[in-house]
Amino acid sequence: MVNRLPTPSTWPAILLERADAADPTDLDAAAAAGAFEALRRAIRDLGATGTIATVAASGLRGRGGAGFPTGEKWRAAAAVEAPRRYVVANGYGADPATFTDRALLELDPYAVVEGTAIAAYAIGATEAFIAVRAEQIEAIRRLEAAIANAEEAGFLGMDVHGSGHDIDVRVRPVQGAYMLGEETVLLKALEGRRGQPEQRPPHPTERGLFGMPTVVQNVQTLAAVPWIVRNGPGAFGAIGARESPGTILVQVRGPAAEGIAEVPLGTSLREIVALAGKLPRAARSLKAVLVGGPSGGLLPRDLLDTPYDFESLRAVGAHVGSGSLVIADDRACVVDLARLLTRFCSSEACGKSIPCRIGTKRLAEIADRITEGRPRQNDMGILADLSADIVASGLCDHERLATLPLGSGMRYFQPELDAHLLRSSCPAGVCQPIKVAAGRTPKTPVKAS
Repeated sequence: MVNRLPTPSTWPAILLERADAADPTDLDAAAAAGAFEALRRAIRDLGATGTIATVAASGLRGRGGAGFPTGEKWRAAAAVEAPRRYVVANGYGADPATFTDRALLELDPYAVVEGTAIAAYAIGATEAFIAVRAEQIEAIRRLEAAIANAEEAGFLGMDVHGSGHDIDVRVRPVQGAYMLGEETVLLKALEGRRGQPEQRPPHPTERGLFGMPTVVQNVQTLAAVPWIVRNGPGAFGAIGARESPGTILVQVRGPAAEGIAEVPLGTSLREIVALAGKLPRAARSLKAVLVGGPSGGLLPRDLLDTPYDFESLRAVGAHVGSGSLVIADDRACVVDLARLLTRFCSSEACGKSIPCRIGTKRLAEIADRITEGRPRQNDMGILADLSADIVASGLCDHERLATLPLGSGMRYFQPELDAHLLRSSCPAGVCQPIKVAAGRTPKTPVKAS
């Protein structure tokens, strides 16, 4: 069961507007609360071009982490001459410890289904797929039930609302690794091919699934579309930050509580962190917040007033990413945490490019040496230069963002890093480096007979 953190009554609910329904697959209840009203309006009143213009005017940006303007993506796909087009709703949720997308799929599958159908209509696609982790059985069950109910009611399928346009939406369970969060990797997985990113351009809007123009959107992005069509782009644009309007789902994990919440973009990190409650002991103090998931940035407490939006987070060395915020108190070692995150990113690399396959592994090895009390004199210089090379030559965002944990650690927690480098000590008492005299080999312990 998903734990929803309490939020201020002044914060609007867009993505979780119908999340309190007793049965999320009950179409009658969902329709009474507004489900599929937006699809009807898009087809009968706005038309395909008008629907794209409405979404573009709202300022909606992709919730998958990159923040690309949604209307711009739809226009690009609709403009390409092609016999077929596709829409892919990415509900895979690549971060293994974050369940914001799964929560949305389970709490309001109709919002995702309707948003996917509107996108398909707008770009002229007749087929759409909702990609979900194969092991998320309940999310798949609810989505399939919602699609079946919508087809029976005439909201999906042949000649939707008498428009002459067919919209076929299907759930596609997929299995894979962290890299499936990257859109070109996901498309390959849907085609049954090896999951590795493609060089861009061409972008998926030009050549995507099965070589056809494809719009790939995070499920949160698509779930916001029906609300925008029903309430108008101005109402959506008035919520959140000016350059990043609307709301987004975040998952906050702290020593006191863990759960998801819908927050307006532009909300300060301090307000979001407060949703998880106070630290369990007065003696504890917040040391850092990991923002963005495994490839996120480690930010110190004096940056808690940073707005949670795309540009503001990038400016301080973090990103929206998976929507995850992990609170670390004074018991955590930032150097060790950065090492673990870098090791994870390295192990999840697909290996297609040399900066990813080898560069991230070297970063992890340097971090290992530092936490084990055996750093080399030029490790910091190599780490900085190698990180810059990986960012400059990376094929996809995975390898470019894999440098953030160590990079933000060096930027904001230099005293803690210096303690490991210069004194082979860990202020938090987490790392236990063992010093070995130069030129000597540790003796092998004698086993008891």
